[in-house]
Amino acid sequence: MFLGTHTPRLDDKGRLILPAKFRDGLAGGVVITKGQEACLVVWPTAVFEEYATRLRTAAQTSQSVRAYTRVFFSSAFDEIPDKQGRITVPSPLREFAGLDRDVVVVGADTRVEIWDAAAWATYLAAQEPGFVGLDSEVIPPM
Repeated sequence: MFLGTHTPRLDDKGRLILPAKFRDGLAGGVVITKGQEACLVVWPTAVFEEYATRLRTAAQTSQSVRAYTRVFFSSAFDEIPDKQGRITVPSPLREFAGLDRDVVVVGADTRVEIWDAAAWATYLAAQEPGFVGLDSEVIPPM
């Protein structure tokens, strides 16, 4: 499980040092994809494969399924963190998410998200006020 908010920086080559507490869970390899709200998603390879398997069960006759899977898979890059725990964020993904130097890395349970620092601050400011009331909407009853 990935938790917390971290503020590493991208270096001049587009490399990102993963937070130390995330490295063990990502050491076997990652897949980086476009995410929702213009962030990037870093999936452990095994979790990405599970998600891909679920996508395969969606009806390929649906135009929205085809559109989603095309964009999702065509923008995915696989990577193995180096010995320092760095991954390279490919240029097309940096452009998509508006990443420059200051980024925020967010633990999001089974995945990690990478946000432009200003975009994350804006998103969080908009979402936090409604957070308290969402639990009854989001969490299934026991």
